[in-house]
Amino acid sequence: MSRGNLLYAQSGGVTAVINATASAVIHAAREHHIKVLAARNGILGALREELIDTSKESAAAIRALAHTPGGAFGTCRYKLKAPEVDRAPYQRLIDVFRAHDIRWFLYNGGNDSADTALKLSKIAVEFGYPLACIGVPKTVDNDLAVTDCCPGFASAAKYTAVSVREAALDVAAMAETSTKVFVYEAMGRHAGWLAAAAGMAGHKVDDAPHLILFPERVFDEADFLARVQATVARVGYCVVVASEGVRGADGKFLAEAGTVDAFGHAQLGGVAPHLAQVIKDQLGLKVHWTVPDYLQRSARHLASATDLKHALAVGRAAVGYARKGLNAVMPVIVRTSDSPYRWKIAPAPLEELANREKKLPTHFIRDDGHGITPAARRYFAPLLRGQVPPPYGKDGMPRYVSLRNVAVDKMLPPFATG
Repeated sequence: MSRGNLLYAQSGGVTAVINATASAVIHAAREHHIKVLAARNGILGALREELIDTSKESAAAIRALAHTPGGAFGTCRYKLKAPEVDRAPYQRLIDVFRAHDIRWFLYNGGNDSADTALKLSKIAVEFGYPLACIGVPKTVDNDLAVTDCCPGFASAAKYTAVSVREAALDVAAMAETSTKVFVYEAMGRHAGWLAAAAGMAGHKVDDAPHLILFPERVFDEADFLARVQATVARVGYCVVVASEGVRGADGKFLAEAGTVDAFGHAQLGGVAPHLAQVIKDQLGLKVHWTVPDYLQRSARHLASATDLKHALAVGRAAVGYARKGLNAVMPVIVRTSDSPYRWKIAPAPLEELANREKKLPTHFIRDDGHGITPAARRYFAPLLRGQVPPPYGKDGMPRYVSLRNVAVDKMLPPFATG
């Protein structure tokens, strides 16, 4: 492939380490004198020709991305329709790529983003345009197929486990005269990876969390209430961790809001307050609940060292794959040993990742359906390991970077994205 520019874009919900991947991409490209453009707000920026020239950023600023949460270039939830349904966006993307001599496209996201990169790789062939499309893994949900884990997940998992342990100590201290039940809601629409990670907060039989609710198990209200009541009677209080995607016997989310997002996914209204109300109404117990929401995916101050290593590794590997001319692949994490923990990066076809979800394995869920097994602990333990706090200033606040994000001059007419 001839010399050209590389376009990098971020998609979907951000993580504590997605900017670390961006940092690795830019550094690796600079080592080979490849100019990196970044799309503002994901694929929307590519469609609108809203591109950022990362060569205007200092090496220090790019290094600082590795400890800065959020999405430095902006992200989006925007799903391209199939080419046979609407070909115009694909023609536009090829036009933008051609205008800016973009020969490599790296899309940093989850399974929907893998689908976008896959579609674009195929359409580029149809248009006869030389383009290498590389998916770059990222999601706190940990539901990407093939890869052992996803960059972003381990840090969110660590935040979840630490938060549940700390909150449980608070509840235990007050249980005699105050809160008897605490409900913590974890992200996870269809896969209970983050909820399961909360199980790392405790080790003994009556350690919190006492009950974990997984999307992979049908919610039984009567059984749940009986378990809460029994735990309060035995321990003095009960800590519940519920995945946002818990469903009833009818297959509906307990907290379905009745609307959908840009990817067509049902939007959820909060399973924690729903469960808290049920417990209060049926058992008459004092309940507190929390929905950490964005906090669990943006907590860079509590990031996992393993997660940061993964995020940097996939970014560097993605550039390497692009330079070698690989197309429609994603660098994935392959675990080769639990103890000592060993792993490597390998390319996987986007066909095997796009629009596929990896559920929590059955053997990770305890037989009673409300806790994790030793196998799950062996999986999670190395992912949560190690601390990599950001640098702090004299004011006690973390020193995060804000990029200049200098725009590239537009060369094409405007394009309506709807």
